[in-house]
Amino acid sequence: MTSITRRSAFGLAAAGAALALGGRPAFADQLADIRKAGKLRVAVAMGVPLFAFVDANVKPTGSDVETAKLIAKDLGVDFELVEITNAARVPTIQTRKADILVANLAITPERKQAVDFTVPYATLNIVVAGPEQVAIKEYKDLVGKRIAVTRATVNDQMVTQQAKGAEIVRFEDDATLITAVVSGQADIVSTQTAVLSAMNEKRSGAKLVTKFVQQELNLGIALPKGETALKGWLDDWIKAKFASGELNAVFKKFHDRDLPTDLVQRTV
Repeated sequence: MTSITRRSAFGLAAAGAALALGGRPAFADQLADIRKAGKLRVAVAMGVPLFAFVDANVKPTGSDVETAKLIAKDLGVDFELVEITNAARVPTIQTRKADILVANLAITPERKQAVDFTVPYATLNIVVAGPEQVAIKEYKDLVGKRIAVTRATVNDQMVTQQAKGAEIVRFEDDATLITAVVSGQADIVSTQTAVLSAMNEKRSGAKLVTKFVQQELNLGIALPKGETALKGWLDDWIKAKFASGELNAVFKKFHDRDLPTDLVQRTV
């Protein structure tokens, strides 16, 4: 093998290794990179009631936004909000368009194959809701009915898998779903309780009621695969802020309920 050929082979091998690591060099340390840059880019799914929304002063707020700001503050770096949709949550982290994601993302086995998660930092309940007079007690009662969901959510997955025969209408984000329900395009939904509350606040007619709870979900902060230093720092941060009561205070301010007492001990 000539020296040129050897150099070419080495270059191809190095390129292959970089691609295998998502285009980043071996032994990259995103926590160190964040500190060096002096900035934390946090992806947040905006338009989600209570978690991430725009307030009366047209400023982003909500439990996810305020949690993300607190992380940046304690890291000693500037906070940069990366606004995304629900469907873009996992891809945004996979492509490293943000350093971390704080966006009411449930920890699931499928998602853990694509991104890493911290210990849970919050929870939410997903429910099926509809008009009081409509008889729905379980998934089989949705057969032949039209049900609205937000695309690429656990709600979407569960309804798709367990409500065979239902007509599923998918919307790109929670804000669009809320608009559809308020305008009368749909009156049976699978969503989270915070979104249901926002729907009922805006509906002029009869309120939608919870028919059954599909699941309580543990929410984790997502980050790229293999960033052990960053994950370790975030896990320690969540546990410390939970123990001090600060994390619960941020959550309760918006959701008017406490986080589960066993939250950070949950195995997910």
